[in-house]
Amino acid sequence: MTSTDPLALEAQLCFSLYSGERTVGAAYRELLAPLGLTYPQYLVMLVLWEDDGQPVSALGRRLGLDSGTLSPLLKRLEAAGRITRRRSDGDERVVRVHLTDDGAALRAEAVSIPGQLVSRMPLTAAETAELRRLLGKICGHDD
Repeated sequence: MTSTDPLALEAQLCFSLYSGERTVGAAYRELLAPLGLTYPQYLVMLVLWEDDGQPVSALGRRLGLDSGTLSPLLKRLEAAGRITRRRSDGDERVVRVHLTDDGAALRAEAVSIPGQLVSRMPLTAAETAELRRLLGKICGHDD
């Protein structure tokens, strides 16, 4: 149903984004459960699989998370044996996050997650790329 009312729920960009996030989030939860990861933990692992040994501050910047949110995530990943946190040799104030062997090996299990997620979405490859581009533009990190 299309409405000309500017305050109709279906006319709200925020509602479309919220509904889409819930749908995608539910798909990620299902896909990540066998790996023992939550979606935020998956994001941390993605960054570390790209570049292991990141300072906590760099992880926070990359993910847009403050230390109050990131620290509990890291503690749970460390308790699960996926990462370790160590003070930097060069600067004791810097804490670096490193993958454990188990955390590094998990990458092989996770490599199929993006493809599985895309296959669950009712979008073509071109639509998926366009959606990613537009969301990146909204977030200020367009290509």
